[in-house]
Amino acid sequence: MVYDLIIIGGGPAGVTAAIYAVRQNIRVGVITKNIGGQVLEKAVEIENYLGFSKISGEKLSGLFEQQLKENKIEVILEEVVKIEKKNTGFLIFTKEGKIYETYSAIIASGSNPRSLNIPGEAEFLGRGVSYCVICDGPLFKGKKVAVIGGGNAGLEAALFLSSYVQMVYILEIQKEMSATRENQEKIKGSQKIEVITSARVLKIQGENFVKSLVYQDLRTGEEKELVVGGVFIESGRVPATQFVAGLVSCNEKGEIIVKEENCQTGVEGLFAVGDCRNGKYKQIITAAADGVKAALSAFEYLRKNNQTFKNEQN
Repeated sequence: MVYDLIIIGGGPAGVTAAIYAVRQNIRVGVITKNIGGQVLEKAVEIENYLGFSKISGEKLSGLFEQQLKENKIEVILEEVVKIEKKNTGFLIFTKEGKIYETYSAIIASGSNPRSLNIPGEAEFLGRGVSYCVICDGPLFKGKKVAVIGGGNAGLEAALFLSSYVQMVYILEIQKEMSATRENQEKIKGSQKIEVITSARVLKIQGENFVKSLVYQDLRTGEEKELVVGGVFIESGRVPATQFVAGLVSCNEKGEIIVKEENCQTGVEGLFAVGDCRNGKYKQIITAAADGVKAALSAFEYLRKNNQTFKNEQN
């Protein structure tokens, strides 16, 4: 079976694309590790998405999933590892050993956490080191923990953790945090959150589990040890585009380069949307807008090339 369109990713961009595409009466499949993407994994409370004054990432992801089911959209819970161009279509390979064929595709793979690349980070992953505060935060009840990163994601993670843990230390390498003033005001009201700026994290220590981290005070050059039972890394994200290396053009950040008006890559029939593509703003609503543009553009591409596809099959 050949799909008309396969969408890679189940975040806001991918889900929106799927809903708009299926309304054009084409065969659509969504290949994703989960429904929600960063909304599910990272968003504690969302206060700037149209239609909701406040909603949790988990609840919004649940609504995404419900809408996919209502539209009878096929969801394949697998991980894509490679895309190949094949004549007028594409072959999509998954980690689970499956190969899917499609005439067009939308890459909505989002981004992955940026690693600190410091001693102890990989060693204690799952044993005190985490990139997902919503997944793992409640497991650290009553402990002291550190959040690495003073951006909005770091502060929101700290606020979430403060409901469970004894103390949260936010470590920021710069002299000042980059989070919005609103988020900075929120943490000032918490007796459980302490901010340490000009702090370069050097290593994470422990035995079977994390026991402390060592950082350098960049104002004095002194190395200091901070006793914590958990470390949550919020140092930014990198585009999840490794599986299209060599097929499309990317910028220096690894973001897929697309045409702004229709999100098409340099390969006909292949589109990229959301956090994995080049663009200044990374928001839920801009990702959803990308999904609309790409889905309608993919439909136009399919309609334009319908006879070519039929000839290809004969």
